[in-house]
Amino acid sequence: MTATAQPAAQRRPAAKSARRRAREFALQGLYEWIVGGGEPPLIEAHMREQDGFGKCDSAHFDALLHGCVAHAAALDAVLGRHADRKTSELSPIEHAALLIGTYELQYCADIPYKVAINEAVELAKRFGGTDGHKYVNGVLDKTATELRPGEVQAARAVPPSRPA
Repeated sequence: MTATAQPAAQRRPAAKSARRRAREFALQGLYEWIVGGGEPPLIEAHMREQDGFGKCDSAHFDALLHGCVAHAAALDAVLGRHADRKTSELSPIEHAALLIGTYELQYCADIPYKVAINEAVELAKRFGGTDGHKYVNGVLDKTATELRPGEVQAARAVPPSRPA
């Protein structure tokens, strides 16, 4: 091993982006809303008091928390077309991750669909059950095909083969 190389266990994890932190706080706030039915302004205030909140993209946090709550019925309707069960039967973490992913697919055109899916999957991996991230990935992949058909089709297009 060279002097600069470190074993994997000793490497520092990559710094989280401000948007990823915003998604994590929004997930926690949505969890609180789904489980406890709290009022969004109170949940927002509670999340803003948490350690590390100052490092997040607060505008994106606000958009996610308040947007997911305000559009929950419409987002659940979209999810219902691609999930194998009612959203009320999902774990609160998976439900919150799916709400965030669907919200970003629907309302955040500046975020590529692959990023929206990947970030929701990462939330499910970090906070959810053992294989919940696989479910989130599958549902959001189908959801992206509905909400962003052109972007998905372009990304999945097979490049033309080269003549021999």
